[in-house]
Amino acid sequence: MRLARTWPRSASRSALPDYADEVSSTDISAAVAAIDQANSADPNHLDGEPLALVQGRLAQGWIERLDANASDALLIAARAHHLRRWVVPRATYPEGRGGYLKWRRDQKSRHAEELRTLLIDVGVSVPTTERAAEIVQKLALGTDAEVQVFEDAVSLTFIETQFLATADKLADDQKMVDVVTKTLKKMSPAGHAAAATLTLDDRSADIVRRATAAL
Repeated sequence: MRLARTWPRSASRSALPDYADEVSSTDISAAVAAIDQANSADPNHLDGEPLALVQGRLAQGWIERLDANASDALLIAARAHHLRRWVVPRATYPEGRGGYLKWRRDQKSRHAEELRTLLIDVGVSVPTTERAAEIVQKLALGTDAEVQVFEDAVSLTFIETQFLATADKLADDQKMVDVVTKTLKKMSPAGHAAAATLTLDDRSADIVRRATAAL
């Protein structure tokens, strides 16, 4: 997919936590290297690269475009949003919505715990570590400006990397419309605007159009 060159911002700097200016600029490089090393073992691939590695890179890129003043904790959380996700496959949980939701909740908790361990091991500060763990769990979505930017970024990454695969798996475009509608409802106006800049194939564009009409 081709991305546009300009991007809207979704959160003001004043809405971010007070500690954001105190985070060491060295945190991000150590964290990114450790996260990428972990995600490079993903057996699932996209365009010849480990899927989780690609998704982390794209999500961080979206954060940088949506919020030019993003904190290190937010950037780290985006890079790690699918940290070693493949080790607990969806198939290990019961079928149906209940099983899916439990899998999602457990994955968020596991991501946060593994991220804490990884960040502390490479010397990232405790405040940055704890904040990144909060963001990756999407705590306070709807009231926390950073979590909202995170939600926008990971949703956009989903569209870029898993949209058609998910639609094919559902084998019913109306079900995919329902999925996209729920996703759009969690995104901010700035996230919607960024999504509108994506170049989609005809089928995907039709699904997004129908989902947008359903809002």
